Amino acid sequence: MAVKLSSLRFCWRIPKLVSSNAYISSICCENKIQSNPETYQNQSDSSEFEAKIQFLKNKLHPESLVTVLDSMPDLNSSIKLFKWASLQNRFNHTADTYYRIILKLGMAGNVEEMEGFCNKMVIDKCLGFGESLLALIDSFVKNHRLNEALRVLYVMNLSSFKPSLGVFNTIMGALLEEKKEFKDVLFVYKEMVKSGILPDIDTMNYLLDSLFAAGRVDTALDQYRRLHKKGCNPNSRTFEILINSLVARNRVEESIILLDEMFQIGCEPDLNFYISVITIFCRLHNLEVGMKLFRMMRASNISPDSATYAALINCLCDHLHLDDATKLFEEMIDRGLSPEEETFLDIVNGFCKLNKFTEAIMFLEEKNVINTSPYNTLLEAFCATSNFSMAKSTFYRMFGRNITDVTSCNILIRFLCENAAISKALEFLCRMIVSLFVPDSATYSALITGYCRMGKFEDALQLFSTVRSKCWVLDSVSYAELVECLCQRENTQEAAKVFCYMSRKGCALRSTSFNKLIEETCASGKVDSAARLLSVAYYSGTVCFCSTYNCIMRGLFMLGHMDDILVLVSKMMVVGCAFDEETYCILIKSTSALNRVSDSISFFNLMLEEGFLPSSDTLVCLLQFLAKYSRVHLILLSLDKLNSEILDSVTYNQLINGLCGEGYKSEAKQYLDLMLEKGWVPDAATHALLMGSVSKEEFEIQKSAYENSGTCDEVSSILAEGLVER
Repeated sequence: MAVKLSSLRFCWRIPKLVSSNAYISSICCENKIQSNPETYQNQSDSSEFEAKIQFLKNKLHPESLVTVLDSMPDLNSSIKLFKWASLQNRFNHTADTYYRIILKLGMAGNVEEMEGFCNKMVIDKCLGFGESLLALIDSFVKNHRLNEALRVLYVMNLSSFKPSLGVFNTIMGALLEEKKEFKDVLFVYKEMVKSGILPDIDTMNYLLDSLFAAGRVDTALDQYRRLHKKGCNPNSRTFEILINSLVARNRVEESIILLDEMFQIGCEPDLNFYISVITIFCRLHNLEVGMKLFRMMRASNISPDSATYAALINCLCDHLHLDDATKLFEEMIDRGLSPEEETFLDIVNGFCKLNKFTEAIMFLEEKNVINTSPYNTLLEAFCATSNFSMAKSTFYRMFGRNITDVTSCNILIRFLCENAAISKALEFLCRMIVSLFVPDSATYSALITGYCRMGKFEDALQLFSTVRSKCWVLDSVSYAELVECLCQRENTQEAAKVFCYMSRKGCALRSTSFNKLIEETCASGKVDSAARLLSVAYYSGTVCFCSTYNCIMRGLFMLGHMDDILVLVSKMMVVGCAFDEETYCILIKSTSALNRVSDSISFFNLMLEEGFLPSSDTLVCLLQFLAKYSRVHLILLSLDKLNSEILDSVTYNQLINGLCGEGYKSEAKQYLDLMLEKGWVPDAATHALLMGSVSKEEFEIQKSAYENSGTCDEVSSILAEGLVER
């Protein structure tokens, strides 16, 4: 009976667990099927299509249709021809013809219509439809069309043909390799369970790997603990996944527990496990675990690769076990493995840390090392220990073997410049140029450091202009040296230009050097310029001290720019710079000058809560300000937190006067008692107010006269004032 295909829009659809966004691949399958979806939009060549029809009319059978479909690059024409064939008498589509059209649709990313043809093939019960579905899955996986493979799997699982466990594992492995979402892996796992197939350890390893990749660590560990309930025993790959994933999330202790558990259950590690896990623990500087696994590896007659040797040698050198490191290096050579340059560097670094320079030289010469980097490391070590004669002789031996480079020259020039031997550095520079080595930014950085340390800032600036003309940048040390040198010579304008240029290049300045620049800029009266430099610092990543902000705020306070101080404070809060004692003092004075009562009280309370104490002049300023608005009583609770040692007689008088004026006479007398305990006596005006011998108006007059007199009342006069009859 002929199959009629007027429309293939079926209602069967894959669940929403699987993403419907097809991954469009440009890879062609082995059957020469065009995978470019744009061909679906092209109009078919009618004459060519009619020729195909005429060819098939006389000998229409599945084999000839397959041949014609394979020769047609246009998807539209292929579908049209496929539907034409289905309408012909005495013709039935086979699993092979369905395979061709389904594959074409899938490779073009037309998953909806592709799924419809899959369902139709199953409904028609074409002989061998199951094998065709399996072949489709295989082709889609090979061509990275995993969304299409999932659709076919779904259709297959609904049919009478059940895929094997290997099919599910293949798709799960491909999904992980392509880093697809966890929901896709979970979909395959659920389809497998629905088909009545039990997972094996490979399935569970894929599931664990996917769970960790999705950040579901606890669920993954729970699945590991439940492996035995699924009839699975963990293998080497299981523990490799667990240990790698836990270490990546800084759960190292748990990974070590699992490693011990692996040994306890007798699970034999394989080569991949050893390579991966040894490298991980060596990077964690856990030499004990790394060497234990390495000994087990050798006992199992598994040959380490060069990466494993390199990781162990690096870890041994970090722990300064140079004898073991060199033995391992010899073993590596004996096995015919070639060390990377980093391995030579590790061993030379280890010798240098132990000040075994002779051994380092012997090691390089015995191994006939022709790489420059290990020798440069040795040069740096000689310079770091001020052994310039050895550095120079090593350099000339390198020069004789033609293994020096511009870095080798720069190391020696740098040493000479840092030790203010600029003339010798210039001589060496001349030899460097004669030897056809072109000076680079590191060379200029070293020379600028040398000029700065000799106080020759004009020469340093001239070199910096060359650096700028070449769009180079200085290294961090030279950068800081130049800025500080210019500041010391009170040439802050040039220092600011250097800072702005380097900041535009994304280079951060050392915090102490930037603090020096701000201090000198403020000292020169350019407070606004200093404030602008703060914005530049923020975008270049230069970290500012609290003292840097305080320096600018002091300058703004002296200029009376109180509002600008508050703006600066907001910037401090944005970058997370904590306030110190001076910051709070400036803020209290500023808000008082701005007549902001609540803000001044808030900053005072915060200051005390953070354990800072106001300076005497700050406290006097605050009390005078609050007394003006009769608000001294609002800080009574906070005053209890103050160390009484910071209160002097002037402060006590202000407190007592303010509290009395606000009607808090009892509290005022308490402060009078504290004042007297310290051996201080209130001034005449304060005493009169407390004793009630004068009116408030008279008190203000006496207080003013006292403050303008410039003298202190004697005890006798205060006592006499207290005996006056009312």
